[in-house]
Amino acid sequence: MPRVIHFEIHAENPERVLGFYQGLFGWKFQKWDGPMDYWVIVTGNETEKGINGGMIRRMGPPPVEM
Repeated sequence: MPRVIHFEIHAENPERVLGFYQGLFGWKFQKWDGPMDYWVIVTGNETEKGINGGMIRRMGPPPVEM
């Protein structure tokens, strides 16, 4: 079965979030060489079930808790 294509994390402090997920799950982050702060996230081997994603620096206020 193919892997799901993408998820995205919006983070106020991407460097802190990056360290958290690297330490907890062993995810690999690669900074995108583009006009905005964006990281590509690889969560595992392409031959295994799973999902890869991205992380972007949050633009604007954080979501409101309900």
